[in-house]
Amino acid sequence: MGRHRKKFQKKGERAERGHYKDIVRENENYKNYYKEQACFDVAELDLFIESMQQPLPAVFRITGYKKHAKQLLKNMKNTHFEEMTALTIQDELVKTPVALPWYPAQLAWQTDLNRTQIRKNPQLQKFHAFLIAETESGHISRQEAVSMIPPLLLDVKPHHKVLDMCAAPGSKTAQIVELLHQDDSTPIPGGICVANDKDNKRCYMLVHQINRLNSPSSIIVNHDAATFPDIYLKNSDGKERALQYDRVLCDVPCSGDGTLRKNTDVWVKWNIANSIYLHGIQLKILIRGLELLTNGGQLVYSTCSLNPIEDEAVVAAAMHKCGAAVELLKVELPGLKWSPGTTSWRVMDKMQNWYEKYEDLPDTVKNIVKTMFPPEDKDEVRNMHLERCLRLLPHQQDTGGFFVAVLRKVSNLPWQKVISEEELNGSPKQPPKKKRKWVPGFKEDPFVFFGDEEQGIIDEVKSFYGLSDNFPHQQLMCRTKTGKKRHIYFVSELVRNIVVNNEESLKVINTGVRVLSRADNTQAGVKCAFRLVHDGSESMEQFMSERLVKITIEDAIALLSEEQPKFEQLTEVLQKKLLNLDPGSLMFKYVPPNPEADVECDLLMCGWKGGRSARLYMCRNERMHFLHMVGQPVPEYLLPNKSSRRSRAEANAQGNNGVGKEETEEKSEMSNASEDVVNNPDVVEEKVVLENDATV
Repeated sequence: MGRHRKKFQKKGERAERGHYKDIVRENENYKNYYKEQACFDVAELDLFIESMQQPLPAVFRITGYKKHAKQLLKNMKNTHFEEMTALTIQDELVKTPVALPWYPAQLAWQTDLNRTQIRKNPQLQKFHAFLIAETESGHISRQEAVSMIPPLLLDVKPHHKVLDMCAAPGSKTAQIVELLHQDDSTPIPGGICVANDKDNKRCYMLVHQINRLNSPSSIIVNHDAATFPDIYLKNSDGKERALQYDRVLCDVPCSGDGTLRKNTDVWVKWNIANSIYLHGIQLKILIRGLELLTNGGQLVYSTCSLNPIEDEAVVAAAMHKCGAAVELLKVELPGLKWSPGTTSWRVMDKMQNWYEKYEDLPDTVKNIVKTMFPPEDKDEVRNMHLERCLRLLPHQQDTGGFFVAVLRKVSNLPWQKVISEEELNGSPKQPPKKKRKWVPGFKEDPFVFFGDEEQGIIDEVKSFYGLSDNFPHQQLMCRTKTGKKRHIYFVSELVRNIVVNNEESLKVINTGVRVLSRADNTQAGVKCAFRLVHDGSESMEQFMSERLVKITIEDAIALLSEEQPKFEQLTEVLQKKLLNLDPGSLMFKYVPPNPEADVECDLLMCGWKGGRSARLYMCRNERMHFLHMVGQPVPEYLLPNKSSRRSRAEANAQGNNGVGKEETEEKSEMSNASEDVVNNPDVVEEKVVLENDATV
């Protein structure tokens, strides 16, 4: 698909349109609405508005399931936080980041700086580069604090089947995937995260977010959440059963009137019409989520709106329809401050007229429906315990505004029939699957799982890497039906079951972790056409008995510090191991020699053994991450923005024969690699993509 041409902009046009910084952060209608609605203590209203007018502080969290989390946290404190202790910006002392008190294990941190200050201040260049590299390599996520709360309240376990109904852009989805992987002893969890979004283009934001985590247990799909299709699994006896989810996240589309601190245009655009329009959509999504939830499962409903029409009204309407089948849970998150949900509210129309109940509406008002009002039965409202909902206000803990409710499905919904034991175990009397409706968007390549035609590749890979007999090769797949297999992906057994048995009804955008890539090499004596890929190292390592080379921390530092160290630069023990290996791809593994070691966690790094040297195969940001892990400085050429267009232009202006620094280094690296190392265009391609992302 071709790129769209940039729209021509006349000189001075931007100034006429205005800019975010020119927006006046005031809206009397917004302030008066919440004063009259009184869904929180109106005595706090001025403090609430004052907080909304301030920029949002930068917040980030360390990926919790990664084995590297504890080490990364220790190094971050000792290096970057120490350097910030005496730092001043505009004559003001910068506060060291503080851990969010309600997030487990000190894995989430808040600064008193906004993103612009971190990005533009030269004194914070190293910290900024650290955040970029760790974000791109999947070890840190930069995410708004209140956005982290819904996945925590889901209480996800590794065996859970989780549905994220409106997942893009994917920060909450990433948390769910992390929680699935929280048990280090099982690299391939039994559960799954099904991440869905209605917008096809936004699905590719999800792909970027989830691919950073290298999980074989996630799948991204493209459907309308309000009519999300049933997914069927096939049992070992060939019978099908509908998939029900242990956990469902409904982070629904909303007016976003709690996001004024980061989305300043909401100050200008806010009006009640958005909430009125979205209420029905939100209710449909919540009802569908409850239908898909298994009995005893939990659903989290959340919005970044503070309006009861989008919050308590939606929850109450769903509970009224579901009766005793659904209950609101009382939640505990120590250290988190919030206001309780309101049990009474009014509805305002577009003309700013207030109504206490549905019967008060004049015939001229058409867009307001009964479900926007509290249920008429006061005892029913009391029994709903709407006060258990969480309304998070910006002045309480220096965050954005947010709403969260946690529901549990006690039994089948009134309109859901009781499933017999025969049906539960896969009765052949299942209703026919609905073919998916055509949805505009990019056409995806096929998902082709390995079978008899790929037996030659399977045998070659298993022999070269010494893969165990229980290696599930049937869970390998590629994205082409014809021609050479360039990339090979790995998925969990459950993901394979879903993809294979729902081809006609489920629009899959992406799944799997890349474990192998074709090595188009110039080196003689290479016995396997496929090299290991760093993304899939954790998935593959547990099955390997050959070409898994243990190294010391000294070897790890040598491999990370140079692009292509000679054998004599490595320890004698490693030299002997390499001399006994055929040339080609391998995996290096560092294991801490004792609990007191400076680097306390295992390190897995994919590489290549040549004739006289070895090297690592990883992108720039991964290399930076591992350098952070072993406490080594990052070379200048790896830092972000050093290979930007401006840098290349400057290099050209200095008479570099028309070749920028990036191109010079790349040519040098590839010519040096031609003797000993695979000359693989994929690595160059990965570098370019990641550098573009990092520069942005």
